[in-house]
Order: sequence, then C-alpha cells, then structure tokens
Amino acid sequence: MDFFGRDFLRILDFTEEELHYMLATARKFKELKKSGQNHKIFPNKNIAIVFEKTSTRTRCSFEVAGYDLGMGVTYLDPTGSQMGHKESIADTARVLSRIYDGIEYRGFDQGIVDDLAKYSDVPVWNGLTDQCHPTQALADFMTIEEHFGHLKGLTLAFVGDTRNNVANSLMAMSAKMGVNFIACGPEELRPSDEIIAACKPVAEKNGCTIAITNNLAELEGKVDAVYTDIWLSMGEDKEKWGERIELLKPYQVNMELMNKLKPTTVFLHCLPSFHDLNTKIAKDVNEKFGLSEMEVTNEVFESERSIVFDEAENRMHTIKAVMFLTLYKKEEK
Repeated sequence: MDFFGRDFLRILDFTEEELHYMLATARKFKELKKSGQNHKIFPNKNIAIVFEKTSTRTRCSFEVAGYDLGMGVTYLDPTGSQMGHKESIADTARVLSRIYDGIEYRGFDQGIVDDLAKYSDVPVWNGLTDQCHPTQALADFMTIEEHFGHLKGLTLAFVGDTRNNVANSLMAMSAKMGVNFIACGPEELRPSDEIIAACKPVAEKNGCTIAITNNLAELEGKVDAVYTDIWLSMGEDKEKWGERIELLKPYQVNMELMNKLKPTTVFLHCLPSFHDLNTKIAKDVNEKFGLSEMEVTNEVFESERSIVFDEAENRMHTIKAVMFLTLYKKEEK
C-alpha cells in the first residue's frame, strides 16, 4: 500500500485494509524498538510538531518516534508560533511545509488541522482536535488486538462523555475494524448525529454494530473492553465542573461495574486519569465536591484488568508507523 504524501486527519479517511496495515507496521516497529535494532530511516528529514494544547504522551510519542526514525524534531507550543495570531493558518502551513517534511498539529477545531493540510505540501498529522483523536484510536486498537489476538467480533464500550473526541475516533475505528461499539453515557452528552450517521453504514458493511445508550445495564455480560476518559477536559470552564460531575458520576468505571461485565473484560483510558488525589486538579475537585476518584476508581486503574500503560506506550509505535508510511517513498528503497 502506498501512503506517501497523505495526511492523517481522521480515521474515516482510511479503508479497513489501510488501517490494518498501519497496525501491522506499528507492530513491526515495536519489535525493532524492543530488540534494539536501529531504524533511522530518515536521517535527512525534519518534522514540526505544533501544540496549541499541551500533552505528555502525544509530545513524547512524536518526539521519540521522530528521533528513532532519524529525523530532526522542532516543538512549537503556543508561545513559539504565530499561527492564528500574527500569521494565518494558510500562511503558516505554506511556510512550515517549505522547511519541514511533515507537520503534526494538536489543538482545537478540526477545521484548523484540515486547513493546515489543505495549504501544506507535506503530510499533516492530527495529534488531537476537539472532534477527533485518531492517533489515540490507533494505539487503543493496537493494544486491544495485542491483548485478545484479534479485533473482529469484539465489543468495546465507551462510558462517560460519549460525544468527546476520543469517543468519536473509537466509534470510527470500531466500525472500520468490525468491532461492536457501545456509547454509554448521559443523554446530554451523547455522540453527535453526524458521527453516528458517518459510522453506522461502515459498521454494517463490516458486520458490527453501533449502539447508543444511557443504561449501564446494557453492557452487562457483553463487553470485552471498557474505555473511559476524564470528566474535566483541558480548558473546561470551572463554573461547569459541578454540572458535569453530577451528569457523569453514575458512569464511573468501578469494580462493581467491571464485575458485571465479562471476567476477561479489560480497562482502557487515554490518560491522564483522575483515579486518586495525586494531582492538583484532583485535589481541587476533592476540596469542592468531596470526590477522591472520578471517572475510574483506583482499584480498577491499578488492577490486572487495566492495560492503560501498554496503551500509552503504543502511542509511540503507532505514531511512528503513521509518520513512516506517509513519508516513505517506495522508489527510494
């Protein structure tokens, strides 16, 4: 398959075969990394990673993946770029693509990364927008496949704020991979009609289902992997914390819920997670609302059923695969 020069903006842009190929490529790079084999394939390439929203896993994954592939990496945070302030998105894209061989963007509206891709002459990779988180979904499905040995026919449930960017990309990835997807959360935070309409025909084609519910009982005995995300996202208005917490408290992933699923059900989370009081935000929430745990209990997070750190590591391997595939010219072999 030839991915050279393509952008990586959303899961639905790719066929099932292409996504499987990405996962297979990520597994190969993981083997190379684990065995200590040199794979500096691009010693003469450079990439820019543009972060309007800060991150631990996404930044580290792109940086280390870039270095492992032999590339130079420039990190631009909101103080290090004039994009959208003194310089338009279009002009920024045209400048960066004259200097760099690839551009990563992590920030806000999907339209920003779409515009970067439109005006750029090099591949653009979506590190996260308000609507999509495709590199996360790739890593999640790599992790699930590693654990179960296959994907097709499994059932993945996302519990909590089912309209968020991670849930959107997981729904799309499930539809593509033949995995049954259940979005379980309050009616006020249900997925958009647009993403449901885009994913359902794909799911039908691949022999799986998409279900939307606010009833946790519908997960009992049928879920292979349960996934959640933080209730208070970056930049969340503090005035709305109480309202969101009240909406989402019934959807906490705790051991009572896990025990109603399958004995083999695993737990996933994109991180960071508020499963204890070891962060400033968690302490603030505890002081204001009396909660010592939020979207997942520490008991579940630290249990043998939790595969969140395998998942975090796989961000690097899948990102490396995306960058390699979109930068590699077959004729250069």
